[in-house]
Amino acid sequence: MADIVHRVGIKAPAAQVYAALATVDGLADWWTTATSGRSAVGEVLSFRFSTETGEEIGGFDMDVLELVPEQKVRWRVKAGPPEWVGTDIEFSLSRQDAHTIVLFGHRQWREEVEFFAHCSTKWATFLLSLRDLVETGRGRPAPGDLRIGNWH
Repeated sequence: MADIVHRVGIKAPAAQVYAALATVDGLADWWTTATSGRSAVGEVLSFRFSTETGEEIGGFDMDVLELVPEQKVRWRVKAGPPEWVGTDIEFSLSRQDAHTIVLFGHRQWREEVEFFAHCSTKWATFLLSLRDLVETGRGRPAPGDLRIGNWH
């Protein structure tokens, strides 16, 4: 098994960071504008990705497993690319100095394939989009996200 792990500090209260991670509107403002579903334990969130011209290029459905205000958000991928199905995505929050620290994990990948490397880099860009959203009020969600190569 392989895990993608990242850490980012955000100069904002944990409540603001949690709201961006635990609400449909918050997620749509930093990850993908095509976010839908219900962010509640036992419910499903859907994330779709498209090109800037509107052509859908992929998506994921996540079971919401855990929501602990100002501390943790955890999902399990139930539909999407085969490499993602069955993996867990977790955002753990803590306070250090003037920062809310987001410790991110996309865990239980079966193997470190090229798509794993791509997703690791994309997660890093989206975590910076989360930071920008919370600190400045403006994230960079898909389809206007940072492109890192021919896979988007």
